[in-house]
Amino acid sequence: MGKMVLLGLGVMLCNITHAQDEVETTVSGDFVSSYIWRGQDLGSASLQPTFGVGYKGLSLSAWGNVGLTDPADTKEFDLTLSYTIGGLNIGVTDYWFDAGLDPNCRYFKYDTHGTNHLFEANIGYDFGIASLQWFTNLAGNDGIKQDGNRAYSSYMELVVPFNLSDITWSATAGAVPFATDFYGTNGFAVTNLSLRATKDIKVTDSFSIPIFGQVTANPCSQRAYLVLGFTLHP
Repeated sequence: MGKMVLLGLGVMLCNITHAQDEVETTVSGDFVSSYIWRGQDLGSASLQPTFGVGYKGLSLSAWGNVGLTDPADTKEFDLTLSYTIGGLNIGVTDYWFDAGLDPNCRYFKYDTHGTNHLFEANIGYDFGIASLQWFTNLAGNDGIKQDGNRAYSSYMELVVPFNLSDITWSATAGAVPFATDFYGTNGFAVTNLSLRATKDIKVTDSFSIPIFGQVTANPCSQRAYLVLGFTLHP
């Protein structure tokens, strides 16, 4: 399945690049004090680059993470193919982590029971005042249920954006609906309650740096995190 997904991504990218005059591109990098993902602590200070292209609602993006202070922190490389029409969005992501079923950490190893890749599908809708997303792991290095079977680990998230003064805010509530050791849950559990604030700091007339702060609580694991970061982009 992994090879088919990568082939599909390549074909889509080739088709997109034929219409260079209408292609939208993204190049940016986040520097964060901690890597917190869906209420889980995946590492300390990190660099997280993003590269992407989009055309008429179809987009292909690459995202990564590398620790800046601790060599043991998560190293990650993700590819996402998505399509948006109106408020509806669908997508599939190929996650690769440096830890998993392959002790040699090979990127091009896709064996069902020996890969570090994880494939996730998502569907969501942006209602304007809020957006709702659902994510499910389909294949690869997924978690298991209490009976030892594949969990098809899922996660759902509600995000509400708003403005207060001259700062952009977003409130997030995320939950895992079923038991899985992928998220460390024994059933339905709220795993992510976050509040994020972002403000652009003007450096010159043509260049500004978005600074963001985020507080996250994971009621399931009884943990809380505070993250500070900034984004660099052309």
